[in-house]
Amino acid sequence: MNPEPQEPVKRRSFLGSAARVAAMTGVGALLGKLAGATAAKTTVWQIDPAKCVRCGNCATHCVLEQSAVKCVHAFAICGYCDLCTGYFGPEPKELNTAAENQFCPTAAIKRSFVEDPYYEYQIDEKLCIGCAKCVDGCNRYGNGSLFLQVRHDRCVNCNECSIARVCKGKAFVRVPVDQPYILKTKPTTS
Repeated sequence: MNPEPQEPVKRRSFLGSAARVAAMTGVGALLGKLAGATAAKTTVWQIDPAKCVRCGNCATHCVLEQSAVKCVHAFAICGYCDLCTGYFGPEPKELNTAAENQFCPTAAIKRSFVEDPYYEYQIDEKLCIGCAKCVDGCNRYGNGSLFLQVRHDRCVNCNECSIARVCKGKAFVRVPVDQPYILKTKPTTS
């Protein structure tokens, strides 16, 4: 049996087929982009405090010049200690506000006297770089009242967060935009 001779492909039909394939590919890409944009509009990035290993990547891997990740303070957990291990290093020379005694490299934690022996600690978010040094100290030696959170007034909500890609604890998760924060309610044990 001889196969039927095939007609040569005409340039016009070849270009028409190629245009249809390109159009379908473009439609598929557009639908994928819209699906990603819809997910980005209904969810935001956040750090799960229970998974955070305080690796320091939040300070250095954000696409912004100063990270959108900031330290926050769960006042309900705090002991208002004279020796706050998030404020002071593990072995401070003295319990005063001198720079050499502070754990934070940017002096973002402000200490104010309440009454003997209690002090209140406030985070100055403009100075906080999200390095997690205070969070690490508070979790290792204290009660874990300091933790990191993505601040949504700063975050650009990248579809693929550059910090999430390098997060050692896989703590970056997508949460609904109407519930953008994962609050820490009890101390963690490390």
